[in-house]
Amino acid sequence: MDFSNVLDGFMVALDPMNLLYVFIGVVVGMIVGILPGLGPAPTIALMLPLTYVIPTESAIVMLAGIYYGAYYGGTITSVLLRLPGEAASVVTVYDGHKMALKGRAGPALGISAIGSFAGGVVATIGLIFLSPVVAAFAVKLGPPEYALFAIVGLLMVATLGEAKRLKNLIVVCFGLLVAVVGIDAVTGVARFTGGNAELLRGIDFVAVAMGLYGIGDVLYDLEQKATGARIKGKIGRVLPTRRDMKDSSGAIARGSVIGFVLGLLPGGGGVVSSLASYATEKKVSKHPEEFGKGAIAGVAGPETANNAGSTSSFLPLLSLGIPSNVVLALIYGALLIQGITPGPALVSEHPGVFWGVLASMLVGNMMLLVLSMPLVGVFVNLVKVRIGILSSVILIVTMVGVYSVSNSTFDMWTMLVFGVIGYLMRKTGFDPGPMALAIVLGPTLETSFRQSMLMSHGSPAIFVERPVSAVLVLLLAVIILLPFILRLLKRRTRVQDIMPITTENDSSRAEVVDNETAQSAETVLQDSDHSR
Repeated sequence: MDFSNVLDGFMVALDPMNLLYVFIGVVVGMIVGILPGLGPAPTIALMLPLTYVIPTESAIVMLAGIYYGAYYGGTITSVLLRLPGEAASVVTVYDGHKMALKGRAGPALGISAIGSFAGGVVATIGLIFLSPVVAAFAVKLGPPEYALFAIVGLLMVATLGEAKRLKNLIVVCFGLLVAVVGIDAVTGVARFTGGNAELLRGIDFVAVAMGLYGIGDVLYDLEQKATGARIKGKIGRVLPTRRDMKDSSGAIARGSVIGFVLGLLPGGGGVVSSLASYATEKKVSKHPEEFGKGAIAGVAGPETANNAGSTSSFLPLLSLGIPSNVVLALIYGALLIQGITPGPALVSEHPGVFWGVLASMLVGNMMLLVLSMPLVGVFVNLVKVRIGILSSVILIVTMVGVYSVSNSTFDMWTMLVFGVIGYLMRKTGFDPGPMALAIVLGPTLETSFRQSMLMSHGSPAIFVERPVSAVLVLLLAVIILLPFILRLLKRRTRVQDIMPITTENDSSRAEVVDNETAQSAETVLQDSDHSR
């Protein structure tokens, strides 16, 4: 490995202007993680117009800072209010809030910051060593592999998303339909435009993202009539004790590894990583009965895995050009806005962006640790802000932002339409995340699939004739069959749980069964005689 590239990346990350943008990203991320109704996806969607007017490296390091900064912000509300700011912080509620009720909110927040820092650093170091290897391997891949990568990513997100699988699949199909609107890149034929000249260039992803996550979330949160939260009690000392560090060291180490590995999977990231870490800690603990009652390992492990998973999920994006979740799909869109297509060529064509983003993660996690420990009290006061105050600001920012991208009123109408769609999806239990991901991956899937068909003269056998694509086809089969296999195993487990009860009471139940059988037989005979 050429470490001169890593040094060049640190030179990019330590540039004063980029340091400022990393700082802005981390602070904004922590704030939106705390504020009601916001999160990394809506915030990054709102920030997309800004990426038009700042350098590429600065734009991406800022968006990355928002991404992992928001996860720690969500931890604060999980511990203090029992309200997870992010889906990945749900697990932290179990033990983090119990610690707060016992007067140990400070150590819970402190160990979360330390664990997040450790997980982020371990995952970033892993990315520095692994990304060039994956990128070099990805150069050898062709259209069949990229088509299957896109399908695997969409199915994984549909399987692991917040809503039910069927709903997620419906949303994915709708997103793919939106993605094909406009001029066909191969034949030059207009598709699904309805004669509207504005749709010939396709539906703008920035307008869709800002509508789904800006307008849609605002409308939904306003309906909830959320008010400012009140925090009872004091946070106290934030720095964990030596005993706390000893009890958490194993959880932090395991959480770093679990988060890094699961974050590499499409649809993985922080949510799956935190759940897996909590289950692991409860299983390996000598006192599993303490979990759910304020075990500090139940906070340290998931928070570490959470940040490690969100960091390592950048590998499929930077090395393969495949975003593994909705936030990375938005960052993918930001790169496209800058004229950069993420993928294997990113390392050689734009080394400053590739290595600069990786190096900035180490810098950003250091800032996150330094800021979170002394300023917890300041950030906590943000939870008192009413959603009604935020909504008017968000609405103005979205309207101005989407218009500034291309000076198009059509994009403003597009954003409003998708804002209503996003609101209705939230109301009916549909997750808009798979839709945004499908819009991003749709062109890649369509182009790669059609190229594959041209290469094989229309034969689908090309997807199983090549080693990598054959493995991906096998992975697809596993993803499709896994829910049915798990359901079957669950049924067998229930049957095994019932069997011992039957054998214990076998003698008593046998008499009852014999009596019931005899009575039934007599009834049948009587009915038979009567009919005759």
